[in-house]
Amino acid sequence: MSNRYVAAIDQGTTSSRCIVFDATGAIAAVDQKEHRQIFPRPGWVEHDAAEIWANVAEVVAGALAKLSITAADLAAVGITNQRETTLLWEKSTGKPIHNAIVWQDTRTDRLVRELGGETGQDRFREACGLPLATYFSGPKIRWLLDNIDGARAAAERGDILFGTMDAWLIWKLTGRHVTDVTNASRTMLMNLKTLDWDEELLAGIGVPRAMLPEIRPSSEVYAKATGVLDGVPVASALGDQQAALFGQTCFSPGEGKCTYGTGSFLLVNTGAEIVHSKNGLLTTLGYQIGGEPAVYALEGSIAVTGALVQWVRDNLGLIAQAPEIETLARTVEDNGGCYFVPAFSGLFAPYWRSDARGAIVGLTGYITKGHIARAVLEATAWQTREVVDAMVADSGVPLTTLKVDGGMTANGLLMQFQADVLDAPVVRPVVAETTCLGAAYAAGLAVGYWPDTDSLRKNWQKSAEWTPAMASATRDASYRKWKKAVQRTLDWVDDDDA
Repeated sequence: MSNRYVAAIDQGTTSSRCIVFDATGAIAAVDQKEHRQIFPRPGWVEHDAAEIWANVAEVVAGALAKLSITAADLAAVGITNQRETTLLWEKSTGKPIHNAIVWQDTRTDRLVRELGGETGQDRFREACGLPLATYFSGPKIRWLLDNIDGARAAAERGDILFGTMDAWLIWKLTGRHVTDVTNASRTMLMNLKTLDWDEELLAGIGVPRAMLPEIRPSSEVYAKATGVLDGVPVASALGDQQAALFGQTCFSPGEGKCTYGTGSFLLVNTGAEIVHSKNGLLTTLGYQIGGEPAVYALEGSIAVTGALVQWVRDNLGLIAQAPEIETLARTVEDNGGCYFVPAFSGLFAPYWRSDARGAIVGLTGYITKGHIARAVLEATAWQTREVVDAMVADSGVPLTTLKVDGGMTANGLLMQFQADVLDAPVVRPVVAETTCLGAAYAAGLAVGYWPDTDSLRKNWQKSAEWTPAMASATRDASYRKWKKAVQRTLDWVDDDDA
């Protein structure tokens, strides 16, 4: 086994990549490629699934080539993915019938309100752990079935299949139609207790069971791949945030992490217990290893963090490359009283307000692009603070340390500000790409590449730590201003908006 590796495919919101890991959990090779973001209308976000599949095949080949190995050198491959993004394809041809509808998309806003009826957003929460929101896959499936001619009848016959991006990739690699418990738990269609599709949820949202994939554990051999990974066991699937929880080795109740990517997501392991939040968090699946009992989690989901930096780069042109945001922000001492609430897709946790839209507040003639850059970074930290507050309120346990990962953790200014506003240390591991690492760990466990979770814990090492250095009065005053800024974004969307 010493000369073999485990690979992970990470199909993310803005790019797809393949990372090859060795037995110590260290990165041996990586290849990555961005795909197009398609915006047909305001609030609509789509991806071309065929483009994504072509990119996945390319980055897998690229990663193997960089290491001068072949598929035969891989013990297994795991898959992690942007969650909730919804795709329908023809069973006979494998051809998508529409672009994938991305998790950020808000086109189902009116449908979600209709589904809530007199009960409101908590209509299905007891069974599936989720509030009715545009975020999740179930309403997106319903929208596609209602708006594409012939789709519903074909879906009822099983001629059209649904999948999140994990299911799409497994289908393309193996021809098998499966998903795992973590991705299924993001559809609003799976019962948290039975870990199966729920007939009442299916009927309530309007989704035929015949189009749905089989739900399997997160870590098991689904099938062997063909094509670029010919013969390699496809042995794990985890939604990206659950994969990061796994990669951070948060295997005990109470352990958690925050991943900073397109959005940011704080997950805390709650063990075998299903904990229903009273403070705007989601109850979700953490992972399931083979035939072992499922592990649950509480999650705080933030829609826009890294995506805001990308927006400043691509739409405003204030920076040429994402890392330049830190350099620009360091040209000023503070935000100058400017706050940026990036409610581009409404507000997720803890508000769940799809009627919200983004706002920059506190503008005066004093504000420069440096202040805006700083407000952009601070928005991520303040949104994370709100989610942490909700997590502490639900658990009754104060935060002592925040484990962090993802691309934005390379930004030292942001990480220091995060520690400051949380008044708690922020710790980053040596391998910050824990999403891929978690998928690789789960796949490796399924084939015996790693013997158990204890061996994975031994791989975890601290790379950097930031400790709070902000005066409490400054923290409290700034948080009060942030809360005021959030209130300015609410109730923006009207019923007659297109």
